[in-house]
Amino acid sequence: MSTRERILDAAERILRTRGVAQATTKEIAQETGVSEPTLYKYFQDKERLLLAVLQERVPGLSRVNVRPGEGDVEENLTELAHAALEFYQRSFPMLGALLADPQRMAAHREAMRRYGAGPEKAVEAFAAYLRAERSLGRIGPDADPDACASLLVGACFQQAFLRYYAHGPDAAPAPRAHAEALVRVVVRAIT
Repeated sequence: MSTRERILDAAERILRTRGVAQATTKEIAQETGVSEPTLYKYFQDKERLLLAVLQERVPGLSRVNVRPGEGDVEENLTELAHAALEFYQRSFPMLGALLADPQRMAAHREAMRRYGAGPEKAVEAFAAYLRAERSLGRIGPDADPDACASLLVGACFQQAFLRYYAHGPDAAPAPRAHAEALVRVVVRAIT
């Protein structure tokens, strides 16, 4: 296994147990068995490392391959929603403590902007998909892609939080039926 992969594995374990606000790059480097300067050869800063963990180790929208005009709109949205549910549920332990630290949150927000990332990207991805489907005539011309995306992603976030809250960090992923139920309500409103 490459050094980069070992760093990501250690970072995921530490971030899931200590969160980004408490975990340090020194701790991650020690867990990996490398020096901190070696860690920085692979990852510019802690936020870049967190982003790599989220993108490469936590299932998310990037693993879903839906294309406008292909397949069934409801099925495509279900795939996206199910991935969002799982991503949010697995990322809560890593990111939750940021909410209690305004300075750390501001630094994190700025870093995510620099890297072209952030929580708004999920809504943007859903909205872009819905806009494309609307332009193809597969959803109603009066459908509001931004509002629909916000409602669906917000519902996924809330359901993932409730699952995490009720069952803790080792809770089983939300069943696909949860995503299907959320999507069904949105699809009825836009078709």
